[in-house]
Amino acid sequence: MSRRSATGRIRIGVGGWTYEPWRGAFYPAGLTQKRELEYASRKLTSIEINGTFYGTQRATSFEKWHDETPEDFVFSLKAPRFATHRRVLGEARDSIERFFASGVLALKDKLGPINWQFATTKQFDAEDFDAFLALLPKRVDGRAIRHAVEVRHESFRHPEFVALAREHGVAIVVAGDSDYPQIADVTAPFVYARIMGTVESEKLGYPKKGLDAWASRAKTWAAGEAPKDLQTIAETGAKAMPRDVYLYVISGHKVRNPAAGMALLERLR
Repeated sequence: MSRRSATGRIRIGVGGWTYEPWRGAFYPAGLTQKRELEYASRKLTSIEINGTFYGTQRATSFEKWHDETPEDFVFSLKAPRFATHRRVLGEARDSIERFFASGVLALKDKLGPINWQFATTKQFDAEDFDAFLALLPKRVDGRAIRHAVEVRHESFRHPEFVALAREHGVAIVVAGDSDYPQIADVTAPFVYARIMGTVESEKLGYPKKGLDAWASRAKTWAAGEAPKDLQTIAETGAKAMPRDVYLYVISGHKVRNPAAGMALLERLR
């Protein structure tokens, strides 16, 4: 279940749902592949769809995913790399528009944030990044759209980048337990975190202390505050307000990720 802290909701999930090593470890033996999303969506409260990063999905697929999941479930989507993996970001308008015209709105109320992930080699250029953020639509066909940017180069650890994200109301993806730069400044009415520290030796992916820490951080964000144990660059100007939280257990020892997600949800109940 997702948790409401004041008016902020906390959703916990993983990346994708089709992963052969999860069969028998997460999915029960004998469960057919076509029922894996149905099963995962009843154990977790969100899933980040990765396939949209690599290519256009059919509108019928979004409709099917909508219909197979509980009413309160939410998907986040990795935006297409054609928009983010380019030299001049300010020229991404056509790719962005094609993405939103591809059928993603068929998810209806289950459409969560869009994660615009950048290459590890992409460096911060204030003028170009500002132009890119200006292209991200706040509404599409009347539906409000939430955007998050996942930057993975040290040059983004700059107050000007934080200020731009805040100006455009775009969240900076919080990288947890990874080698990517951590920028935990709150810049939007929601928080998007991707934690990557699961290990094979822990049955639940993380030790108890690690799970407790991330559950506590999620509660802090949802209550409108900022965790004091994460790295920020220019933590000023963020209005104290309840925020929705989307936290995904990604990478690491992937077989353990669903268990870690479920353990976090248990701590939030």
